[in-house]
Amino acid sequence: MTIDLSTMPGSSARLLDTAGRKDMNFFRNRYVLGLTGVAGIGGFLFGYDTGVISGALLYIRDDFPAVKDNLFLQETIVSMALLGAMLGAAGGGWINDAYGRKKSTLLADMMFAIGSLVMCAAGGPYVLILGRLFVGLGIGIASVTAPVYIAEAAPSEIRGGLVSTNVLMITGGQFFSYLVNLGFTEVPGTWRWMLGVAAVPAVVQFVLMLFLPESPRWLYRKDEKAKAIAVLEQIYDSDRLDEEVELLASSSMHEFQSNCTGSYLDIFRSKELRLAFCAGAGLQAFQQFTGINTVMYYSPTIVQMAGFTSNRSALLLSLIIAAMNASGTIVGIYLIDRCGRRRLALTSLAGVVLSLVILALAFILQSSSSLCGSLFSGSCQGALGWFAVGGLALYIAFFSPGMGPVPWAVNSEIYPEEYRGMCGGMSATVNWVSNLIVAQTFLSIVGWVGTGPTFLIIAGIAVMAFIFVALYVPETKGMSFEQVDLLWKERAWGKQGSHESLLGAAP
Repeated sequence: MTIDLSTMPGSSARLLDTAGRKDMNFFRNRYVLGLTGVAGIGGFLFGYDTGVISGALLYIRDDFPAVKDNLFLQETIVSMALLGAMLGAAGGGWINDAYGRKKSTLLADMMFAIGSLVMCAAGGPYVLILGRLFVGLGIGIASVTAPVYIAEAAPSEIRGGLVSTNVLMITGGQFFSYLVNLGFTEVPGTWRWMLGVAAVPAVVQFVLMLFLPESPRWLYRKDEKAKAIAVLEQIYDSDRLDEEVELLASSSMHEFQSNCTGSYLDIFRSKELRLAFCAGAGLQAFQQFTGINTVMYYSPTIVQMAGFTSNRSALLLSLIIAAMNASGTIVGIYLIDRCGRRRLALTSLAGVVLSLVILALAFILQSSSSLCGSLFSGSCQGALGWFAVGGLALYIAFFSPGMGPVPWAVNSEIYPEEYRGMCGGMSATVNWVSNLIVAQTFLSIVGWVGTGPTFLIIAGIAVMAFIFVALYVPETKGMSFEQVDLLWKERAWGKQGSHESLLGAAP
């Protein structure tokens, strides 16, 4: 097969000639939206199962005296899902590449359903922990699979928005978990309902996935070209279909000639793969270390630290914050394919730094007012409490449209076909390890240095994240997967190296 270099990026190795091409509108193709919606149920389960435990734990302690008096056991019940997610993400990448995105989703659903039912029926804390491990495995596999499945079926010009829809499902799942926690507070068997109800969407997704196709790119790579083209015909019109099939054929031919078997060691041997993985994994790490799950896991505690000591007030304010997180993700879906991933992340991080500084100052001033109570009236302390809550809301307003969806969108599109599952799995594992570190250390750091200085430390990390994105994360807005591959070759070897890789792909 011969590749027409006139349609390739030329000396810049960046853009295909898409003049006259009819771009896809976000709501134009119901088939693509249907695939995205069904795949996004995994994201919903991801969000629900990580959020619901905060309310359920209050009632688990009442039912199991061994848990009530054992802080380590409580932490284990919460964190076991994170450990399972790390294992699921690490193995999920290989499962994706070996068996496909569809089978990986079905496996995740089985883990979600089994884990939910085990927790619901648990007669003791250790059975409950086992159920949390199963659920965590499902979360890890889903966190790798859903973004890749959506990205590989999505037209390049709306790919970022569609992948970000999965993040909306995650934040929506977290918000829904708060509502469920409130709704089941007066129902007998409280926490069992809270944890067991997650089996329902898992079963729904499992059934729906049986009727959906495998990813067209995975099918093409596995030499099931007729099936791949049949799926693409449901997505593109005839003119665009020819272009997409040509790109798939070019990518497949290059992979065949490079004799690439897709091993984990290749990721560190290849310079362009190292660059891509460092950018993707770095984004995932900074997403967590800039504090999002500190806010989501501990928002009631943070609100109480700000002076709102009532449990009900703390829960209601936390519910508002969760709603803002979901709403901000909708803004991100609108902006990510218009402003671009890099610009959106940089703007988000700039706002995150500002809001964290405001939050830190509120707590520092509040601490000073507590030490010098005679100089500050009660109304002044109340104002500082609202100032802290305002900083928290501002943080969510800036974080959720940018650093919420961007890391997942970027990681779904920056890796070559044969490494997409493995690199995505490794990157998601970095996210979950970072998540666990943050969740396990936040309250301890607050105890050591105070709430205000802790938020200043997170603000410093956000500044580092801004510099990292500015230096190492390229813009991939509107690019095909093949163009992104060439972008990394150009970054690794210069323009001449990317041009030679094109020539090597054309016999």
